[in-house]
Amino acid sequence: MLPAVVKLCCGISYPHLRNMAGLQRAAVAVIGQEITQLQRWGWIQHPTRAPAKFRYNEPGGEAVNQMKDQLFYVKKGQEALKKALRVLESKEGWKVEITESNGDVIYSKVMPGGRRVFRLESVLEAGVDELYDILFLRVEEMHKWNPSIQQIKVLKHVGSETIVTHEVSAQTAGNLIGQRDFVCVRHSRKYKSDLYLSGEAIQLESFPPLAGFVRAEDGPSCILLHALGAKITHFTWLLNMDVKGWLPKSIVNQALPRAQLDFTQHLRRHLTASARPSWARI
Repeated sequence: MLPAVVKLCCGISYPHLRNMAGLQRAAVAVIGQEITQLQRWGWIQHPTRAPAKFRYNEPGGEAVNQMKDQLFYVKKGQEALKKALRVLESKEGWKVEITESNGDVIYSKVMPGGRRVFRLESVLEAGVDELYDILFLRVEEMHKWNPSIQQIKVLKHVGSETIVTHEVSAQTAGNLIGQRDFVCVRHSRKYKSDLYLSGEAIQLESFPPLAGFVRAEDGPSCILLHALGAKITHFTWLLNMDVKGWLPKSIVNQALPRAQLDFTQHLRRHLTASARPSWARI
């Protein structure tokens, strides 16, 4: 199936074929069949809102390119989730790094290649849907309650479950790593009462690193939200990050779990503030 898609899309790129509406229709139909197959296998969930209609007479095959673009980002997000879950589900090699008095625990594990990943286990007083709204749907507002983030901008919306974001960390006191920027695919997936939020770095030629910043990269990372009750959620966060630059591993391995604990603390404060009536927040 995929070789046929490639041939059709390559055909559209030739100038003398660009106006052949029949070929464009065929290409869109083949890619549409590919998406339908992925939906049947459970790789792509049906969007909650109706997809935009494609116009086959657009020059240059924009409809075909748009669908190829969507497939790429969705598959990237899904693969990130699969890789991250394999790490989380592996029981070997984890050791306790930090245990907090409130019950938060951070574990670490050394991956092939020597990078250390970190797993935070916590319980939050909030429902799964509320956390999904804060951490995914309103991700651009994260800087309002998390002082370690300067800005998060959604660059692309791919259906209702996948986005591409650009994140800039804030310059804060005690930040051992320094300011970084990130471009990554974020993907959400619900399975029964659990919700998964995955992410992985992506290279965009149209969005190079900001001047004066180091472009860090998220490896396959994941947040798992598991409902323990209507307003209680078990929060698991796998952090897999290459901060780049010339920092010693000892500094990085000290800073990353600290950043996880700080994030959770800021999130708890935000949840508490949001739960208060509006007149009490003044």
